[in-house]
Amino acid sequence: MVVIVGFEIWHVDSPCRCRILSKNTENIKFFYSLNANTTGFQADFAQARSMGVYYGDGHSTRAYAMTESPGTNFNHGALIDTGRDLDVAVDTDGWLAVQAQDGREAFTRGGSLRLSPTGQLLTGNNLPVMGDGGPISIPPFDKLTLGADGTITIQPEGQAAGVLAIVDRIKLVRPNYEDLQKGLDGLVSRKDGQEEQPDPRVRVQSGFLEGSNVDTVDELTQIMAMARQYEINIKLMKTVDENSQAATSLLKSS
Repeated sequence: MVVIVGFEIWHVDSPCRCRILSKNTENIKFFYSLNANTTGFQADFAQARSMGVYYGDGHSTRAYAMTESPGTNFNHGALIDTGRDLDVAVDTDGWLAVQAQDGREAFTRGGSLRLSPTGQLLTGNNLPVMGDGGPISIPPFDKLTLGADGTITIQPEGQAAGVLAIVDRIKLVRPNYEDLQKGLDGLVSRKDGQEEQPDPRVRVQSGFLEGSNVDTVDELTQIMAMARQYEINIKLMKTVDENSQAATSLLKSS
């Protein structure tokens, strides 16, 4: 016997399917809640749909649940004032270009930057930040400033305050959202694997970081709602099963 639970169809002797659906979605929501304080984090949308199970010809007799992500929420998080020279937040639509671990170009809005011992500009998770000619390296300096267009200007080490040098410019891009995909590493990249051209419309703010776009109140509310829905679904399946057993007993006695 099958029952309809929301938009899913379950076999009543397989309540574990409902548990999988509920728990998978809850786990995703819980994961998002954990990243509520991760700067630049952008959550994925989550949905579940049924996948029919077929044994030969005919209609499916039961369905499994599959949790999937139909896309990424590209809403911006709030800006956080840090006052740190190497913190940078994109205050428009757009991205910082970085070099992913596999060497491809990828994009991030996580702007907690730092310098390696050799002067290479890296993201907080050690990815090289791309400039006009590739990964950016910065010589020793006494002071560094980041312009709104990503230009990096330094006062070289040991030089007078009025001696300034432009080192490079952070590659800022603004591809269309429909051309983007989010990888398992949390980075965004073009679906076609091509590199994106810099876009002068993208502006950044030094001394700020962009917060996560996860709404913790909304996520917790959804987790509680799903837990209640799960309990209701289990009770519904038990009631249907009890009614079925009662009907079977009546037929046997008649």
